[in-house]
Amino acid sequence: MKAILVFICFWFSVSAWANQLESIRVWPSPDNTRIVLDMSSAPSYKYFMLTNPHRLVVDLSDTQNRVKFAAIHNKSELITKVRHSTPPVAGSYRLVFELKQSVKPVVFPLAPAGDYGHRLVIDLPYNDASRARQPIVRKPAPMGQKEVVIAIDAGHGGEDPGAIGPKKNQEKHITLAISRRLADLINKEPGMRAVMTRTGDYYVNLNRRSEIARKGRADLLLSIHADSVANSGPRGASVWVLSSNRANREMAGWLEKQERQSELLGGVGEVISQTDGNPYLTRTFLDLSMDRSRADSYAISEHILSAMGKVVRLHKSKPEHASLAVLKSPDIPSLLIEAGFISNPEEERLLLTAAHQQKVAQAVFNGIKSYYRQNPPSGTMMANQAADKPQQHTVRTGESLSLIAQRYGVSVSRLKGHNRLSSDVVRIGQVLDIPGS
Repeated sequence: MKAILVFICFWFSVSAWANQLESIRVWPSPDNTRIVLDMSSAPSYKYFMLTNPHRLVVDLSDTQNRVKFAAIHNKSELITKVRHSTPPVAGSYRLVFELKQSVKPVVFPLAPAGDYGHRLVIDLPYNDASRARQPIVRKPAPMGQKEVVIAIDAGHGGEDPGAIGPKKNQEKHITLAISRRLADLINKEPGMRAVMTRTGDYYVNLNRRSEIARKGRADLLLSIHADSVANSGPRGASVWVLSSNRANREMAGWLEKQERQSELLGGVGEVISQTDGNPYLTRTFLDLSMDRSRADSYAISEHILSAMGKVVRLHKSKPEHASLAVLKSPDIPSLLIEAGFISNPEEERLLLTAAHQQKVAQAVFNGIKSYYRQNPPSGTMMANQAADKPQQHTVRTGESLSLIAQRYGVSVSRLKGHNRLSSDVVRIGQVLDIPGS
């Protein structure tokens, strides 16, 4: 009888508190503050705003609180206090976020994923334009003075830790550390400049990452990651470019978003704006832009893999194709670099060391510099430098003399004569002097 009473009491206790609020995480960023409520099961919720003073009120149905408010790590300047209040219905729980200003919250639940269970996410965008991140939009530099701009995207961030290593180290910290080192190398190189999509531990929407690169007038977008699989054996770096299937889907999306087509870089947006909305011409220009972007992405990835292969182990010696949102820009060559496997205990240890992070960053930088020295964008300082000195090309796997001649805009006979070649045969690793076109 006593056991039955204990069971009944336990059953009523569980049914009365169908959910548990287990933690509250606050992630400020330059654009907004994100609040994550970790729940034991899917939340049932309502929310509304109050003024004088500004407050966001969140009601959680059938929920018991396990959070100690004093332990919440809150660095947001927008949220001044987190507290509870009297709920409208017995058994529910009311959270109150006191704010410095009025906001328009975006609230949505997330299903369990990875190491996280059920979550309720609250995004509070900054209304004050001076508080939100305003990407630097530089005026076009005079012809011959433009810098080659590299957008560096440190993967994950904030409440999104990315992959977790055997020692519980998070991918987001490794990607940011390598990205900062890479940005330093780029900014020290005359004629080059880095733009970072995030500079701290906060999350940036995947679409927003491409927008930051576009507004920074980037010539290339590099997204830095660390790989992970269930098996702890695989190791090594790899480079990924956009798959053709994903490219076709993104093309269809850009065709539908006519109001955004003028945002495209490289003159494509300006040309499209002059087509008077002709869908066939728009499709043609977008196709050409995407094809050029993907071709450049693949060529740059080969240079990076070649440079990385000299200093770190490679998991894949050739560029791989994938359907990844951060690579989808039709106007900006975009690559995703897996610096190694955080799921491999040895590589997890290496990826945490400053020496290995610098080695990876230096190799990626060397690959970028190698490509742009051979293919400097028109009107840049690097193009001017290339014009003042003879070009050289190192023959790679799969290249023929005719392909190299076509790439540099010279005839095969002129290339042969300039290098005193008696035949059209070239060997891997052979260095050719390129005559002026």
